[in-house]
Amino acid sequence: MERSFLYLLHGVLSIGLVLLVTGCGEDPRFSGNTQYLGGVYGGEQGGGPPRDTVSYWDGDHASGSPSIKISLGEQRAYFYKSGVLVGVSQLSTGREGLNTPTGSFKIIQKDKDHVSSLFGDYVDSSGKVVVPNVEVKKDPKPPGTHFQGTPMPYFMRIVSGTGLHAGYLPGYPASHGCIRMPEFMAENFFRSVSVGTPVTITH
Repeated sequence: MERSFLYLLHGVLSIGLVLLVTGCGEDPRFSGNTQYLGGVYGGEQGGGPPRDTVSYWDGDHASGSPSIKISLGEQRAYFYKSGVLVGVSQLSTGREGLNTPTGSFKIIQKDKDHVSSLFGDYVDSSGKVVVPNVEVKKDPKPPGTHFQGTPMPYFMRIVSGTGLHAGYLPGYPASHGCIRMPEFMAENFFRSVSVGTPVTITH
Protein backbone atom coordinates (compact mmCIF):
# COMPACT_ATOMS: atom_id res chain seq x y z
CA MET A 1 0.00 0.00 0.00
CA GLU A 2 2.80 2.38 0.96
CA ARG A 3 4.73 1.55 -2.23
CA SER A 4 1.63 2.23 -4.35
CA PHE A 5 1.20 5.59 -2.66
CA LEU A 6 4.85 6.46 -3.34
CA TYR A 7 4.46 5.54 -7.03
CA LEU A 8 1.33 7.71 -7.23
CA LEU A 9 3.07 10.63 -5.50
CA HIS A 10 6.05 10.29 -7.86
CA GLY A 11 3.69 10.38 -10.88
CA VAL A 12 1.91 13.50 -9.65
CA LEU A 13 5.21 15.29 -8.99
CA SER A 14 6.51 14.30 -12.45
CA ILE A 15 3.42 15.66 -14.18
CA GLY A 16 3.65 18.88 -12.16
CA LEU A 17 7.31 19.27 -13.12
CA VAL A 18 6.54 18.73 -16.81
CA LEU A 19 3.76 21.33 -16.67
CA LEU A 20 6.07 23.78 -14.91
CA VAL A 21 8.87 23.30 -17.45
CA THR A 22 6.65 23.57 -20.53
CA GLY A 23 4.94 26.67 -19.17
CA CYS A 24 8.22 28.59 -18.86
CA GLY A 25 9.26 28.40 -22.50
CA GLU A 26 6.48 30.52 -23.98
CA ASP A 27 7.22 33.93 -25.42
CA PRO A 28 5.69 36.55 -23.10
CA ARG A 29 4.62 38.59 -26.14
CA PHE A 30 2.10 35.88 -27.08
CA SER A 31 -1.39 36.76 -25.96
CA GLY A 32 -3.44 34.37 -23.89
CA ASN A 33 -5.73 34.29 -26.92
CA THR A 34 -3.16 32.50 -29.07
CA GLN A 35 -3.58 29.02 -27.64
CA TYR A 36 -5.49 28.12 -30.79
CA LEU A 37 -6.25 29.61 -34.16
CA GLY A 38 -9.99 29.26 -33.92
CA GLY A 39 -12.57 31.84 -33.19
CA VAL A 40 -16.27 32.35 -32.83
CA TYR A 41 -16.57 33.24 -36.50
CA GLY A 42 -16.96 30.62 -39.19
CA GLY A 43 -18.34 27.73 -37.16
CA GLU A 44 -16.19 25.02 -38.75
CA GLN A 45 -16.35 21.80 -36.79
CA GLY A 46 -13.89 18.95 -36.42
CA GLY A 47 -10.81 18.10 -34.42
CA GLY A 48 -10.07 21.74 -33.78
CA PRO A 49 -7.53 24.10 -35.30
CA PRO A 50 -3.78 23.78 -34.61
CA ARG A 51 -2.04 25.73 -31.87
CA ASP A 52 -0.93 29.23 -32.84
CA THR A 53 2.75 29.68 -31.97
CA VAL A 54 3.26 32.50 -34.47
CA SER A 55 1.07 35.49 -33.61
CA TYR A 56 2.43 38.26 -31.40
CA TRP A 57 2.16 42.04 -31.08
CA ASP A 58 4.90 44.46 -29.98
CA GLY A 59 3.62 47.61 -31.62
CA ASP A 60 1.88 49.58 -28.89
CA HIS A 61 4.92 51.66 -27.96
CA ALA A 62 6.47 51.84 -31.43
CA SER A 63 6.08 54.94 -33.57
CA GLY A 64 6.31 55.61 -37.27
CA SER A 65 4.36 54.98 -40.43
CA PRO A 66 2.52 51.62 -40.47
CA SER A 67 2.69 49.10 -43.32
CA ILE A 68 1.58 45.50 -43.75
CA LYS A 69 3.16 42.69 -45.75
CA ILE A 70 1.21 39.48 -46.30
CA SER A 71 2.69 36.18 -47.48
CA LEU A 72 0.06 33.82 -48.86
CA GLY A 73 2.58 30.97 -48.95
CA GLU A 74 3.45 31.39 -45.28
CA GLN A 75 -0.11 32.32 -44.29
CA ARG A 76 1.31 35.18 -42.24
CA ALA A 77 0.95 38.94 -42.00
CA TYR A 78 3.86 41.15 -40.95
CA PHE A 79 3.18 44.57 -39.42
CA TYR A 80 5.84 47.27 -39.61
CA LYS A 81 6.20 50.75 -38.16
CA SER A 82 8.76 52.82 -40.09
CA GLY A 83 10.18 49.58 -41.49
CA VAL A 84 10.61 47.91 -38.08
CA LEU A 85 8.72 44.63 -37.56
CA VAL A 86 6.40 44.97 -34.56
CA GLY A 87 3.88 42.16 -35.08
CA VAL A 88 3.26 38.88 -36.87
CA SER A 89 -0.11 37.23 -37.34
CA GLN A 90 -1.15 33.77 -38.45
CA LEU A 91 -3.74 33.91 -41.25
CA SER A 92 -6.30 32.02 -43.25
CA THR A 93 -6.60 33.52 -46.73
CA GLY A 94 -8.68 32.64 -49.79
CA ARG A 95 -9.08 29.00 -50.69
CA GLU A 96 -8.55 27.53 -54.18
CA GLY A 97 -10.83 29.22 -56.68
CA LEU A 98 -11.46 32.14 -54.31
CA ASN A 99 -7.86 33.25 -54.01
CA THR A 100 -6.82 36.38 -52.16
CA PRO A 101 -5.46 38.89 -54.70
CA THR A 102 -1.75 39.70 -54.80
CA GLY A 103 -0.20 43.10 -55.39
CA SER A 104 0.09 46.50 -53.73
CA PHE A 105 -2.98 47.88 -51.98
CA LYS A 106 -3.99 50.42 -49.35
CA ILE A 107 -6.54 50.32 -46.56
CA ILE A 108 -9.59 52.00 -48.10
CA GLN A 109 -12.12 51.48 -45.28
CA LYS A 110 -12.21 50.54 -41.59
CA ASP A 111 -15.34 49.09 -39.97
CA LYS A 112 -15.04 47.66 -36.46
CA ASP A 113 -18.45 45.92 -36.56
CA HIS A 114 -18.57 44.93 -40.21
CA VAL A 115 -21.04 42.24 -41.34
CA SER A 116 -20.76 40.56 -44.73
CA SER A 117 -23.44 41.41 -47.27
CA LEU A 118 -22.43 38.44 -49.45
CA PHE A 119 -21.65 35.51 -47.15
CA GLY A 120 -23.51 34.15 -44.13
CA ASP A 121 -26.49 31.93 -43.27
CA TYR A 122 -30.17 31.68 -44.06
CA VAL A 123 -32.00 31.76 -40.73
CA ASP A 124 -35.64 31.49 -39.68
CA SER A 125 -37.68 34.05 -37.73
CA SER A 126 -36.29 32.73 -34.40
CA GLY A 127 -32.70 33.10 -35.61
CA LYS A 128 -32.10 29.37 -36.05
CA VAL A 129 -29.75 28.58 -38.95
CA VAL A 130 -31.60 26.77 -41.73
CA VAL A 131 -28.85 26.80 -44.39
CA PRO A 132 -25.30 27.62 -43.23
CA ASN A 133 -22.39 29.12 -45.19
CA VAL A 134 -24.32 30.55 -48.13
CA GLU A 135 -23.35 33.03 -50.81
CA VAL A 136 -26.35 35.27 -51.21
CA LYS A 137 -25.84 35.82 -54.95
CA LYS A 138 -25.70 32.09 -55.72
CA ASP A 139 -27.66 30.15 -53.09
CA PRO A 140 -31.49 30.26 -53.26
CA LYS A 141 -33.26 31.42 -50.11
CA PRO A 142 -35.67 28.86 -48.63
CA PRO A 143 -39.21 30.15 -47.92
CA GLY A 144 -39.64 31.66 -44.49
CA THR A 145 -35.95 32.49 -44.03
CA HIS A 146 -33.84 35.62 -44.26
CA PHE A 147 -30.14 36.24 -44.86
CA GLN A 148 -27.86 36.88 -41.88
CA GLY A 149 -24.37 38.07 -42.81
CA THR A 150 -21.21 36.65 -41.26
CA PRO A 151 -19.62 38.95 -38.64
CA MET A 152 -16.24 40.30 -39.76
CA PRO A 153 -15.02 42.32 -36.76
CA TYR A 154 -12.17 44.82 -37.19
CA PHE A 155 -12.65 44.83 -40.97
CA MET A 156 -9.93 46.62 -42.96
CA ARG A 157 -10.96 46.74 -46.62
CA ILE A 158 -8.21 46.74 -49.26
CA VAL A 159 -10.20 46.20 -52.47
CA SER A 160 -13.91 45.70 -53.33
CA GLY A 161 -15.10 42.74 -51.21
CA THR A 162 -11.69 41.83 -49.75
CA GLY A 163 -10.17 42.88 -46.46
CA LEU A 164 -8.45 41.82 -43.26
CA HIS A 165 -10.68 40.88 -40.31
CA ALA A 166 -11.08 38.65 -37.27
CA GLY A 167 -12.22 35.17 -38.20
CA TYR A 168 -11.86 31.44 -37.91
CA LEU A 169 -8.41 30.01 -38.72
CA PRO A 170 -8.39 26.25 -39.37
CA GLY A 171 -4.67 26.21 -40.23
CA TYR A 172 -4.96 26.49 -44.02
CA PRO A 173 -6.45 28.85 -46.67
CA ALA A 174 -10.23 28.62 -46.18
CA SER A 175 -11.84 32.02 -46.76
CA HIS A 176 -13.79 33.45 -49.70
CA GLY A 177 -10.81 35.71 -50.43
CA CYS A 178 -10.62 37.77 -47.24
CA ILE A 179 -7.66 37.65 -44.88
CA ARG A 180 -8.76 36.15 -41.57
CA MET A 181 -6.76 36.79 -38.39
CA PRO A 182 -7.04 35.85 -34.71
CA GLU A 183 -9.27 38.44 -33.07
CA PHE A 184 -6.63 39.97 -30.80
CA MET A 185 -4.33 40.45 -33.80
CA ALA A 186 -7.10 41.95 -35.94
CA GLU A 187 -7.83 44.38 -33.12
CA ASN A 188 -4.16 45.41 -32.87
CA PHE A 189 -3.84 45.86 -36.63
CA PHE A 190 -7.14 47.79 -36.74
CA ARG A 191 -6.03 50.21 -34.01
CA SER A 192 -2.68 50.81 -35.73
CA VAL A 193 -3.70 51.40 -39.36
CA SER A 194 -5.49 54.29 -41.00
CA VAL A 195 -7.10 54.74 -44.40
CA GLY A 196 -4.15 54.84 -46.80
CA THR A 197 -1.90 52.39 -44.92
CA PRO A 198 -0.04 50.32 -47.56
CA VAL A 199 -0.65 46.56 -47.76
CA THR A 200 1.54 44.34 -49.94
CA ILE A 201 0.38 40.79 -50.70
CA THR A 202 2.75 38.23 -52.24
CA HIS A 203 2.50 34.53 -53.10
